Amino acid sequence: MVAVAALPEGEGPLTLAQRRYLARGLKESGGKLPLFDEDGREIPRRTIEACVAHGWAEPWISNPIKPDWLVCRLTPSGYRVLGKEPPRNRGRSGA
Repeated sequence: MVAVAALPEGEGPLTLAQRRYLARGLKESGGKLPLFDEDGREIPRRTIEACVAHGWAEPWISNPIKPDWLVCRLTPSGYRVLGKEPPRNRGRSGA
């Protein structure tokens, strides 16, 4: 896993890019977050790392083919920053 400096949970402003990234997890089983945007461009790593640092996303699984990719999912705090309640079952389904 990739180490990302942590901030106090939820601290800091939610940017438009972060909101778009996190909102995509609302549509996926388990809150899985995308690696690519709607146009097929890679999500900027700094956007992903900032969401992890704020506690809105967490590293989820390692990709053995592309170990440098940071595959994440929404945290309970990530759901709440988007105004949603986190699901009760946050298993690995949909990975």
